Amino acid sequence: MIYQPVPTAAPPASRTDFVLESIKGAILNGELRPGQALVEAELAARLAVSKTPVREALKTLAGSGLVAMSPYKGASVRIVDAELVRAVYEVRVLMEPEALRRAVRRKADLSEARDVLAEAQRVAKDGPDQGRMSLINRRFHRAMYAGCGNPLMVAILDDLRDQTALITVAGWGIRPTWKTEIDEHRAVLLAAEQGDADRAAELMRRHIQMFADRVVEGLPDGTG
Repeated sequence: MIYQPVPTAAPPASRTDFVLESIKGAILNGELRPGQALVEAELAARLAVSKTPVREALKTLAGSGLVAMSPYKGASVRIVDAELVRAVYEVRVLMEPEALRRAVRRKADLSEARDVLAEAQRVAKDGPDQGRMSLINRRFHRAMYAGCGNPLMVAILDDLRDQTALITVAGWGIRPTWKTEIDEHRAVLLAAEQGDADRAAELMRRHIQMFADRVVEGLPDGTG
């Protein structure tokens, strides 16, 4: 099997970028399963590259939280457990609603969020694959908080996007809920477009928290 990159607006700029996007795509669409070993020689052969760009890509993916590195076992796809979900979503539920509140109060441009929501609705009708829907999901959320006016807040939330995508795919593997989430996104966007910053922030908080709760309940070590 040859792994294909997650679709992006522009093609990867280098061989390392191609390898990075290919492996990331395979993780996010489920071709590479949580806990699966990532053998440099095997990945290099499948992607028709040397081991060097594979090694660099795995280091980058470890930094973004998609890959776990062990001095004894090597690299593997990170396993989504309740601890990871709680850690990532505790930060998101604190920061992302506030970022959205600030974006609405600043009258930030939400046209990209509207376009992404429309794309999600079209793709959902086609029987979407998880990797594509995960990419759309993260684009919507970023479009909502990007105009908050605080570059550090945006950078922190951006740094969580890959781990959020991994958790999202794991959650959809337990129970596909993207149609529910599209409805929740629509409600958040409507409140934001109406200029109701507090309501938009509260709807976003509920949306994030409810998804985290659903995922944790379905995990082997969940408390639900």
